[in-house]
Amino acid sequence: MADPRIHHSTSHHVSWITLDRPEVRNALAPGDRDRLVGLLGEASRDPATRAVVLTGRGGAFCAGADLRGAAGGGERVAGDVARTLREGAQRLITGVLDCEKPVIAAVNGTAAGLGAHLALACDLVLAAESAAFIEVFARRGLVPDGGGAYLLPRLVGPQRAKELMFFGDALAAADAERLGLVNRVVADADLEKTARAWAERLAAGPTRALALTKQLVNASLDSGRATAFAAEAAAQEINMTTRDAREGVAGFLERRTPTYEGR
Repeated sequence: MADPRIHHSTSHHVSWITLDRPEVRNALAPGDRDRLVGLLGEASRDPATRAVVLTGRGGAFCAGADLRGAAGGGERVAGDVARTLREGAQRLITGVLDCEKPVIAAVNGTAAGLGAHLALACDLVLAAESAAFIEVFARRGLVPDGGGAYLLPRLVGPQRAKELMFFGDALAAADAERLGLVNRVVADADLEKTARAWAERLAAGPTRALALTKQLVNASLDSGRATAFAAEAAAQEINMTTRDAREGVAGFLERRTPTYEGR
């Protein structure tokens, strides 16, 4: 069913998800978050989908959660906020981290608050020169949500993460690349072309091996050596049962470029 707020299409085994609420800088209402989670789940389940690109339309990638009306209403019931967070922002970030296909963020403009964390949860981050990342929470008297206090220290270290979160200053794309938050900065006009090239290259790769690699890397920062090595051995055991693993080895032995099917 068509959704005018979130456009979805598939091309060359790549799922393209575009946030399209430029009038609110692509801020996410609860229904938008649910739609994104659903599309990421579909990408995981669909063997024909082998990579995902997440981007926005207009001058912003995503301004974060749509807070209009959030402060109104009657008396707040204990547990409501935590429950809303678990079922909303945290569920969305988990959907990106747990997606079984590589997810590329093509950050076309400002990524603020939850929008910044949505981009940083992706496996690869491309940013247009005009893009910026902003930890807006302290400006609004809020605590970071959407996994920010989990993601940022793992990417830039605790001191730098605190600087970004305490001050809430805009971080230009070039500075984000220097800090390691962004894989590559490209001219605005080249963002879609570069994202397409990266995504189609990933889509032509060994899909299950990439999924297992993603799982290992994401888990590595939360586990000790013994656990990481055991997970690596288990992942290798699983991967060697796939067609693509057999094709990769055959291609090496036969001195030819392997052709992967994503299975």
